[in-house]
Formats: sequence, structure tokens, C-alpha cells
Amino acid sequence: MNREQKKMKRSDGKPRGKWANKTEYLLVVAGNVVGLGNVWRFPYLCYKNGGGAFLVPYTMLAVLCGIPLFLMESVIGQYTQEGAVTCWRKLCPLAQGIGYGQLIIKLFDFVYIVIQAWALLYLIFSFSAQLPWIHCGNSWNTGKAEIHSQSNMTVGNFTNTTSAATEFWERRALSISGGIGELGSVRWELALCLLACWTICYFSIWKGVRSSGKVVYFTAVFPYVMLLVLLIRGVTLPGAWKGIKYYMYPDLKHLAVLEVWVEAGSQIFFSYSLASGTLTVLGSYNEHNNNCYKDTFLLCLLNSGTSFVAGFVVFSVLGFMAEKKGVPVSMVVDSVCENGGRIVGHVYPFFVNLLKIQPGRTLEWEQLRQMRG
Repeated sequence: MNREQKKMKRSDGKPRGKWANKTEYLLVVAGNVVGLGNVWRFPYLCYKNGGGAFLVPYTMLAVLCGIPLFLMESVIGQYTQEGAVTCWRKLCPLAQGIGYGQLIIKLFDFVYIVIQAWALLYLIFSFSAQLPWIHCGNSWNTGKAEIHSQSNMTVGNFTNTTSAATEFWERRALSISGGIGELGSVRWELALCLLACWTICYFSIWKGVRSSGKVVYFTAVFPYVMLLVLLIRGVTLPGAWKGIKYYMYPDLKHLAVLEVWVEAGSQIFFSYSLASGTLTVLGSYNEHNNNCYKDTFLLCLLNSGTSFVAGFVVFSVLGFMAEKKGVPVSMVVDSVCENGGRIVGHVYPFFVNLLKIQPGRTLEWEQLRQMRG
């Protein structure tokens, strides 16, 4: 390799930036591919598609499709030292439309920044003396919500109620309108949170890899610290193992359903960030001789492992909720997981309240003691 090849200049003649070290690259890519597809969508799909049986098509498609495509996109960026649009000029000029198509998709892809605004709103409310999603004495409650410490729930009236956490999510945070014909008003709190998220996003990338490579030391590591805390707390809850058993119990008849395989494939593409162009861009800041094979294996293993562990977190809480209410786990799961959004709007806010520990006795054991006399 000659000196000109080692410089790897961009198409405009300017030297292209590089990651300061391998750790920054791994953390940035991990922060990019690990997200809601792991902690939100994967547990929901497992519940919906046969529990542990869903791992069969998921693993097969990860090996046959996910890992090879992840490697291919990373290699394209690393070899050409170009972004997702301009890399095709070197590989195949006739295929430049692929890069432009990915760019157009990204221009209309504002989903994650909106979700970050929701998270920031919850963070602000979490500084309240009493968390607003654990009691029903608020202006947005309908009177049908159950308080988490309520002890007189029965199987018969469980499905006719909602929860304080769900009502906070749907009526306070989102203020969901009655339908598409009812536009609703601007949520100024969410609008300000969205502005704050865009501002943070700008200052995280305004100097390219020099700034983004430093930011991820916190943004990519902290979620794993919190996931570990939630996992330890979750598996120690009474009834947690009933929920975990429900999560992992394989219903093999789902393997004969084509839709299960389709959803496993869509989960791989979604959680691995395939065909979005981001892997190509991030890989282009690597050295030309970087060992991308090892990086791909580690990052894909981390991604799928995070999804698997997040399922333990969610279903341990669902098992505890069933234990507290004295109802079967399936009834709680059917109520909370009827759509993926309720996992975020119900389970995780409920979990935050469980992180409080009362002197001498944990909160959940105190609640069970009151329920049982």
C-alpha cells in the first residue's frame, strides 16, 4: 500500500477524520444499533411469537442475514473511506441511487429524537417529590385507574381498569387525541424537550468524530449500567421468576407460522440498523486495515445479547405485577403487551418506583404484606 492510499483522502481532497481509538468506534456503533429495538420491541415480539421459540428464527436469521450484512456495510465504508452516498461512486456508479435513497429516508426519520423528548419529559417529572405516574389524584386521571399499592384487585375486574402509569403516558405525556380527525393542540412541554434534544444532538456531532467519539463514553455506557441495575432489581422481586418462565417458555407451534419468521427478520434489520447507511458512515472513519470481522461479531453479539437481557427485565416486572395482584401472569402480559408502546409507558415507569427501598423492608414486600393481611 503506497503513501497516497494510506492518507485516504475524501472525494473533495481533504483528509478524512479518524476515530481516536478502537474503543470510540465500538461505543459509537453500539450506541447506534442498541436502542428501542432491543429494550422495547424484542420483548414484545417474544411474547407475541411463541416466547423462547422466537429465538429459533431470530438466531437463524441473525447468522444468515444480520451478521453478513452488518459486515458488508461496515466493510464498504472502511474500504472506500466515504459516506453512504459517495461510497457508491467508487464501488458502482450506477448504484448511486442507493445512497441517495438512504439519505432521503434519514431526512424523514425523526422517530428517535421524538422518543428522546419523551424520555427527557419523564426525567424532568422524576425530580418531583412524588412520581406522578404512581398515584391517581391528578387532573388527567379518569377515575378508572388503579393505584399500584391497591390490594383489592380481583381477576374479574382486572381487565376493566387501567393504571396510573398508563394514564400518565397516554393522557398527560402524549395527550392522545380521539382520532385522526381530531388534531389536538401543541404540547409545549414536549416541544421544549424536543428543542433541547436537538440542541444536545447538534453539540454532540458539531465537530464530527472528535466530539461524537467523546460523548459516547457516557451515552453508550450509561444505558448498560441502568439495564444491569434494573435486571438485578427485577430478578429479586417476588414473582419475578414466574414472569421469566412465561417469557422463555417455548410455544413451538409458532415456528410453522410464516409471520413469525418475517417479524424475526424485520427485528434483525431494525435492531442492527441495516440498510440505513449509518454503519457505512461510521465504518468510514476506521483505519483501512482495521479488523472489521472481529468488530462485527462483537457488536452483533452485544446487540442480540442486550435484546435477550431486556426481556428478562420486562418480564420479571410483569411477573411481580401478577404476584401483587393475585392474577395469572398471562393476564398481566396480555393487558400490558397488547401493543409495544405500553411496555415503555407502563412497565418502565412502574419499575422506577420499585427502585425505592424502605428501611428494613423493601417496598414490594411491604405491599404484599398489606395485601395478605
